[in-house]
Amino acid sequence: MELIYFGYSHLTRSIDRDLARQGLGRAHHRALYFVARKPNLTVSELLSLLAITKQSLGRVLNELSERELVETRPGERDRRQRLLRLTTKGTALEAHLFDAARQKMAAAYARAGQQAVSGYWAVLEGLIPEDERAQVLGLGG
Repeated sequence: MELIYFGYSHLTRSIDRDLARQGLGRAHHRALYFVARKPNLTVSELLSLLAITKQSLGRVLNELSERELVETRPGERDRRQRLLRLTTKGTALEAHLFDAARQKMAAAYARAGQQAVSGYWAVLEGLIPEDERAQVLGLGG
């Protein structure tokens, strides 16, 4: 558990500093990350992925929209649906934030070797309840 805690803490530290400079927090980053992985993600899907209240997500999405990082449009079949996409500015910010984490993960993977990486992925997948794995796989990551 300590390794998970401290590994995640060090992985996110540089991202947190960049977010703070922008006046954003981890909730903003998570929203940007998932919208980047699945353009046209519905607000309901994002709510389910983040497991936060509607009110919290509304605040985050409003801030991201005001900063022109995320845009919302109605669904094609159901006009009540709200589909989320990153703007050009949002794509650039998310890519910058993700790149910091990707570099750290790539270095750790290189040190550990392929067999260890495969085992690590299997452990992480094992932590996700069976009924939620399809949702995760649907993100294309």
